[in-house]
Amino acid sequence: MTDTQAFVEISSRSAAELAEKYLALWNEPDPERRRRMIAELWTEDGRHILQPPQEIRDMAGQPGIGLTAILEARGYEQIEARAASAYEHWVRSEGLSFRGRDDADRLGDVVKFHWEAVAKDGEVFAVGLTFLVLAAGGRIERDYTFVVA
Repeated sequence: MTDTQAFVEISSRSAAELAEKYLALWNEPDPERRRRMIAELWTEDGRHILQPPQEIRDMAGQPGIGLTAILEARGYEQIEARAASAYEHWVRSEGLSFRGRDDADRLGDVVKFHWEAVAKDGEVFAVGLTFLVLAAGGRIERDYTFVVA
């Protein structure tokens, strides 16, 4: 695929299609396919910035610990490591899968949507909100993910 073809494919993608492709990445078992998906979705220096649940942020901010509980992965290699870790822990080990809530929306260069981490029995384990800031070519430049419940 040429850069021009990739640009047209990404820039013409609807918010729902982008959210679906994004969530498919976190469920993808094949490392090589995940690697290709990351290169298709993010810019080379793109960032995935994760705010974990409140209880983790509270623990990190306790006296004597004083850490910021914001996790950032920058570039393909770090995003790939983040996706592999999330897959191994949440999907393979815990048996969860990630799905959208069918509320993806786009305003200019920003796409937002809610997602759920769901057990095989259908129980919702976690809920998140993701904001994707897109570069001029339509790839993700910054990915802000909040685990909200």
